[in-house]
Amino acid sequence: MEEKHSRKAFTGKQAGKLIVLAFMILCIQAAVKSCGAASVSEGQDTIGEAMLKSICDEARTVLYGHYMPGALFMEESSRGTSMLSQEIDCIFPFYGYLWSHMGRDQSGSAEDIRTILLAEAEEETDMSSDSPPAETMPDENGAPGGNEPPGTAGDGTADPNSVPGGNGAEQENGAGQAGTGQMDLADLLRAENEAAARGQTAAFIPHERQTRLDMVSLEDYETLMRQFYTFDDNTAAGSDQLNVQKLMGEDMTVSKEAEGPQILIYHTHAHEAFADSEPGDMSDTIMGVGERLTQILTEEYGYEVLHHLGQYDTVSRDDSYAVALGDLEALLQQYPSIQVVIDLHRDAMPEGTRLVMDLDGRPTARFMFFNGLSRTKTTGNISYLYNENLDSNLAFSFQMQKTAMEYYPNLTRKIFVRGYRYNMHLRPKSLLVELGAQNNTLEEVLNACDPLAHILDLVLSGESSLEESP
Repeated sequence: MEEKHSRKAFTGKQAGKLIVLAFMILCIQAAVKSCGAASVSEGQDTIGEAMLKSICDEARTVLYGHYMPGALFMEESSRGTSMLSQEIDCIFPFYGYLWSHMGRDQSGSAEDIRTILLAEAEEETDMSSDSPPAETMPDENGAPGGNEPPGTAGDGTADPNSVPGGNGAEQENGAGQAGTGQMDLADLLRAENEAAARGQTAAFIPHERQTRLDMVSLEDYETLMRQFYTFDDNTAAGSDQLNVQKLMGEDMTVSKEAEGPQILIYHTHAHEAFADSEPGDMSDTIMGVGERLTQILTEEYGYEVLHHLGQYDTVSRDDSYAVALGDLEALLQQYPSIQVVIDLHRDAMPEGTRLVMDLDGRPTARFMFFNGLSRTKTTGNISYLYNENLDSNLAFSFQMQKTAMEYYPNLTRKIFVRGYRYNMHLRPKSLLVELGAQNNTLEEVLNACDPLAHILDLVLSGESSLEESP
């Protein structure tokens, strides 16, 4: 009886300590937001947050040291945060919330592999809270111009003579354009179907060079970033990696003489569909668009193209890149002649944003080239996503973007850069393309295959580089 009474007393005393500790942490949690508003400077902790971090560290030590010494031992012995300590974080949600809110020092540590794989699975660039940035292009004199949004003059002010929905812009159908007379998606589909029935869609004619970029101005890092790139918030690259001489110095030409296919086209997310896709019909998805691109590259430009029809997002998109990797490696081993690997996607956009332009009388989806750096600001280099071909990947997308801007102004969006790998390590000439978005029509994305194929040929044949000198 005495032992039982003593055990109850100990248990009650322990529970009391836990309640007091939880209450203290709850108070700390409530103070976080008020302290966070008084930041000293951007990217630095507030004085209040520094104090709270110290208190949090102490509370963490007390919690683990008094009640779970095994977890504390594992951390002090440099074995990392154990599964046991993670369970403690779940049991004490006040502490877990506070610790994640305050943020841990990421130096010397890596994100959980599963978290990174899930982040990599979503390469789409829907940033619905942000307006699409204006995309400008330098002319031969180095002055920006040619890519101002519709409804603006060259200085960025409203142009009273502009017509909504003009060439080259991401057409906005939101409330800000009420009364402009733009057609909604249903009207657009109906108008395009009527035009197709009347045979009004013009045939594609490859462009000659329309303008010439000022390469001298692009030697400035800030100008290069502004004109060519959009970065994810957790991603950055310096002038040592992104500079014109380095990006243009890579030879992107391929030979058609070798026996076997030179180009592989595949789809990590084969089920990505469009506004008028027939549910369940894979020919109406991005896979059908890949078949059209394959046909053009083969029949019009003489390449031998392997279109891989593997589906890696049937169950879930979460592990699509990891699931696809084995098959891709096997294909490249089977066909060593393959020099170019293209992962063809479609993007996801807010419903008010349509990626479409009128290209010589053809409604044409705009597209974007995409790169992964295998590095984030949070983690630094991601060793298990190492990409030995990163510099060549960056050069390939840059040369494609430059060629597109000179031959088909406004057709492409800026190159989007994120922190993961996206299986682009498989070949130096690996390209990830986001062609249109979920609210584009099939006609628009199929029409985009013609200029995309032409741009590819200009780069792969070296023709765009041969015309570099005026």
